[in-house]
Amino acid sequence: MPDRTFFPATQESVAISAISRYIAQTLTSIHEQHPEWIAEKYRKTPWAKPDFQAVLIGKLTKTFKVASDTNSLLQTAKNYLKILLIPEFINSPQFSKIFAKIQQLATPQTAPAQSQNSVSPKPPTPTAHQTNSLPAGIAILLLDVENLQLTIETEKFLEGICHYPVQIKVAFANWRSMGKKDAEFHQRGYQLIHVPPGKDSADLKMATVGASIFVHYPTAKEIFVCSSDRALTHLSNTLQAHGLTVFQVRKQIDKIIVLNSKTGQIETHSLVTLPEITPLEQLVIQLKELIKKEQQRTSTQWIKISTISTLFKQNYGLALNQLAEQHLLGNKTRDIFLKYPTEFVLHKPSEKFQTYVTLFEVKLPPQPPILNKENSNNTQAAPAKLTDINSLEDLETALLKIVSDLTGNSPDNSVFLSNLGSEFHRQYGKQITQIIKDFNIGRKFPKFLQSCASLQLKKTEKGWQVSLK
Repeated sequence: MPDRTFFPATQESVAISAISRYIAQTLTSIHEQHPEWIAEKYRKTPWAKPDFQAVLIGKLTKTFKVASDTNSLLQTAKNYLKILLIPEFINSPQFSKIFAKIQQLATPQTAPAQSQNSVSPKPPTPTAHQTNSLPAGIAILLLDVENLQLTIETEKFLEGICHYPVQIKVAFANWRSMGKKDAEFHQRGYQLIHVPPGKDSADLKMATVGASIFVHYPTAKEIFVCSSDRALTHLSNTLQAHGLTVFQVRKQIDKIIVLNSKTGQIETHSLVTLPEITPLEQLVIQLKELIKKEQQRTSTQWIKISTISTLFKQNYGLALNQLAEQHLLGNKTRDIFLKYPTEFVLHKPSEKFQTYVTLFEVKLPPQPPILNKENSNNTQAAPAKLTDINSLEDLETALLKIVSDLTGNSPDNSVFLSNLGSEFHRQYGKQITQIIKDFNIGRKFPKFLQSCASLQLKKTEKGWQVSLK
């Protein structure tokens, strides 16, 4: 474990970005080669998807930024991995190697940074002394502004790829036609070279200047050639022949593609701003509000999950299945509701029908009950509190009322046995199994329900379900 070290904000950002990216890529590699090392809950998580990788890196970066020094940063990283990986692997020599790499990346002034939303097809494999034994040198950035414009965020991404500091930045353009861009790039530390109007004029000038850049800057070790014009491949070959590592930078739709001409490794940086991940606690509140509004609008307690998904997208601009992935719950919308069984109840009548959702605590005016007269009277006379349950008949009446509320008084709908027990405990403050035991009838909860004249118990692949007769 490295000594407790407090480092400048820039170095801290470098270390955090590098560790976040390395963890995300390592999880992808483990999932592909040894999925059994992943905790069972997360084995179906789409670790290799570029969008998921970007979200995960962003989430890790945000988590690590809370750390005040290297020790707390490393402990946070280890705690995160303990959640995602099985204990046997955490205690293995393989994990020790992974964590040793994280420790190396956490060392100030040596860790290669990466963008929060960058994606690489393979985890980086630098040698053990790659970052510690580099000779003095600089990196240079050449930019054809007419062909490609870099934002400050993209520049930081490029700085994270190279091993040497970017000390020289040169921008080529016909600045008379670029409005106030010259002032902007000058303020960002670029040397500005003006070219006359004409096709490929900036590219040609950049090729001319770049071909001799190593003469003017003998300490240059790496160079970025930023232009989507493939005609500059000749410049890259010339620079590489003189021992420089050349990064060819181009734009492809909504991404920046960086090719290391020496190793062939490709780095990808998304230009699409990822939405802020909604915290789970806030997400639950938003879903409950949407369900309540839809229940009030339709006078129905059971709402289709697809309807809630559509409403959530309309109100918040996010897809629920994506949020499920972002929070590592799974890749389906229903996984969010399954995460909170005390808040939501799911019901799927059959494989041919969609899944419905309702809330435990919602008590809407019931639909006209489809019950016989005896059951209707029992429902109305349900015990108000625990002390009112003095007989098995009182207990059945209480359960009948709960099932009626949860199913909208429809005999075609049912509720899971566990949900029925949870709601009984919520309303009466005592476990249903303990109540049955107190009556000393020698039956378990399912057996008792089978003896109830007003309730029907059915076993399904997903568990016991209770409905009205």
